[in-house]
Amino acid sequence: MILTTESTNALNETTDKLIDLVWQIVNWLSTSGVKLLLGLVVLFIAFKVINFFAKRVRKIMQKRNVDKTITSVAYSVIKKGSKLLLFVCFLGYVGIDTAAFASLFAAVGVGVSLATQGALSNFAGGLVILVTRPFKIGDYIIAQGESGTVEEIKVFYTILKTPDNKVVMIPNGSLANGTIVNYSTKSQRRVDLVFSVSYNADFEIAKAIIRKVVEANELILKDPVPFIRVSEQADSSVNIACKLWTLNENYWDVYYYMVEEVKIAFDKEAIEIPFPQLDVNINNK
Repeated sequence: MILTTESTNALNETTDKLIDLVWQIVNWLSTSGVKLLLGLVVLFIAFKVINFFAKRVRKIMQKRNVDKTITSVAYSVIKKGSKLLLFVCFLGYVGIDTAAFASLFAAVGVGVSLATQGALSNFAGGLVILVTRPFKIGDYIIAQGESGTVEEIKVFYTILKTPDNKVVMIPNGSLANGTIVNYSTKSQRRVDLVFSVSYNADFEIAKAIIRKVVEANELILKDPVPFIRVSEQADSSVNIACKLWTLNENYWDVYYYMVEEVKIAFDKEAIEIPFPQLDVNINNK
C-alpha cells in the first residue's frame, strides 16, 4: 500500500495532535491533577475529623446534662457549618473563584427570599424559639391546635410526635406568634376530676369513699392536700370536685386509676350514679 503525500501529511498532523493531547493530560496530572487529588484527600480527612469532633462535643454536652435543644443546635452548626466553610476553602485552593460563587449565592438568596417570605417568617420564628425557649426537646405541648412531644426543633419547622405516634410539623412562624401550652415545664401537675352522685345518695359517704381511694395511691402527693368538695347541685346529680396533685410523668396513671377505682368503690357501697331524668306533668283539661 502506497501512501500519498497528502495522506502522509494528514497522518503526521493527527499524530502531532495526539501527542500534544497526551502531553497536556500529563502536564495537568503533574500540576493541577496532583493539587486536586491532594485537596480531595485533605477534604475527606477533614470531614472525618469534623464528624468525630461534632460527635465528641455532643457526647460531652449530653454527659453534662446540657439542654437537648442547645445540644442539637450546637451539633448541627459545628458539623454542617464547618464542612461548608472547609468546602469553600477547597474551591479556592483548586483555583475556583469563590467570589463568583458568593455573588451567585447572594443573588439566588435574594430571589428566593422575595419568593418565600413565609419561609423567612418561619426562620425568624425559629430564632425566636431558640432564644426565648418556650419549650425544649422532650416537652409535651399544645400549639396551633396540635398536641404532642417535641422531637426536634428545626430552622423552619418544629416536629411533634403525637400520643398515637403521628408526626406533626408546625411552621415556626405561626408557632412563635401563637399560644403555646407547655405541660412539661413544671414538675407537678394537677388532676381535675368530677364525680356525680344521685340526690338520694349521701354525698358525705361518697366524699369519704373518694378520699379513701386517693389515700391508697402512693403516686398522689400529700402536699398540696387533695381537694374533695361538692362543687355543684346539677339538674339530676350532686357533683363532687376532686383535685389531686401528682408528678408530671404520673398524670395519666393517676387519672385513669381514679376513674376506675372510684366507680368500683361506688358500686361496692351502693352509691348511685345518676342518669339524666326528665319529669313530665300531663294536665288533663
